Amino acid sequence: MYKRKATGWLKHVDFMLWDMLSLHIAFFLAYIIRHGFGNMYKNQLYANMAMSLTLMQIVGIIGFGTLHNVLKRGYWVEAVATFKQVALVLVMASLYLFTVQAAEDFSRMVLYMTGILYWVLGYLTRTIWKLFLRSHMKDGGKHSLIIITSSDMLDRTQYNLENHNYEMFQVIGIVVSDQNMQGKYVGQYPVVANLSNVIEYAQERWVDEVFINLLPNADYPEQIASQFLEMGVVVHTRVSEHLDVPGQKSFVEKLGKYSVITTTINYASPRQLFMKRCLDIAGGLVGSAVTLILCVIIGPIIYIQSPGPIFFKQERVGKNGKRFKLYKFRSMYLDAEERKKELMDQNRVKDGKMFKLDWDPRIIGSKQLPDGTHKKGIGNYIRDWSLDEFPQFFNVLKGDMSLVGTRPPLVSEVEEYDLHHHARLATKPGITGMWQVSGRSNITDFEDVVRLDREYIENWSFGLDIKILFKTVAVVLKKEGSM
Repeated sequence: MYKRKATGWLKHVDFMLWDMLSLHIAFFLAYIIRHGFGNMYKNQLYANMAMSLTLMQIVGIIGFGTLHNVLKRGYWVEAVATFKQVALVLVMASLYLFTVQAAEDFSRMVLYMTGILYWVLGYLTRTIWKLFLRSHMKDGGKHSLIIITSSDMLDRTQYNLENHNYEMFQVIGIVVSDQNMQGKYVGQYPVVANLSNVIEYAQERWVDEVFINLLPNADYPEQIASQFLEMGVVVHTRVSEHLDVPGQKSFVEKLGKYSVITTTINYASPRQLFMKRCLDIAGGLVGSAVTLILCVIIGPIIYIQSPGPIFFKQERVGKNGKRFKLYKFRSMYLDAEERKKELMDQNRVKDGKMFKLDWDPRIIGSKQLPDGTHKKGIGNYIRDWSLDEFPQFFNVLKGDMSLVGTRPPLVSEVEEYDLHHHARLATKPGITGMWQVSGRSNITDFEDVVRLDREYIENWSFGLDIKILFKTVAVVLKKEGSM
């Protein structure tokens, strides 16, 4: 799911926090210079001023936009902009003292020294933080990006990538639309594909977003853009073009220097994703604590019946193809992966895009009796109660997974995907999800899984996550299959 970029002052909360810290350090140092060491907050006037300064700083930034274009400002422009912020705070502080009739009791030296120190510290913290962010712009960020452009736009594209990557994308490659340049480099960026094979390339890689940067008179690759959207990949298009695809959401935003129309299966605001991440962290901490307790209880049982590690680690495919290691309690014998090939003809999901058996002989303790019935083992009970899933709370804390999402597929399963199946990778995988609470044991058609996952992504809300979590508890208590 695409995280829509914050607008206004929300884009620069980090700078706001640094400014707030600088202001309070400046105020504290100014008090020490004037009055010596002591508890400044014992004096009610200074304690009130400390709280008021925070409000004044916020008013200056939000009301007067003093952080506007902060990443794009040079050293001298930044010094002037910081001075304006300081001047606004000092004017508001003076008005406050006049209003409460405390101007005579408050040290003018403290006020002036606060302004001087705030300007120095504010300028230094802003400059150092910008240098830090710009170094990360060069190193790449958390979101992988493919750029589709033409040969006459290469130089300009390279310059903008290297100097205006404010969103800190990790550019994994360039596609040149009108020449065969595959295997060559544009500066530090490789040309990874042509228009004819870029979809095949993207299906095998971690690709979050695509930016189509062509001149207005160039032929727009509408079919390729539509195929990316079918995969669940976010598509940015320069405003000279507009990709109108039914069922997709579009809006205008900035991508570096460019104004683009962004089209995606769905998007969430920073506030919504912050709430989702807070829920993940809270649930992850509780779940991890329960996992440690379960280690003491079921760990020895697993080891006695099948000597070896009690945890199972497996490579899975996460959001937009990013791979990660998924953790589970081991409910199968150590040779389960090798025996899987022998059991493929018994797979209930016939297209091979998932693997489900009516009875799995690889499960620890599971046996087939002479009369043809099956005897459950400890592995079956672990799976029936979804206890094997608990170590995934560690994945949630790491950020590889979410409490609610789509089922994280195996690498081999993704290799069998058709184009539209990739849409289920458009969000973080989850411990539970829409299809898990919709009769998960009875679903044998992979298209139904994709439909439910896409329904979740298209209709996502924080409330929907809460609803699915409650349904998951009910499903687990009823033992309606394993997750």
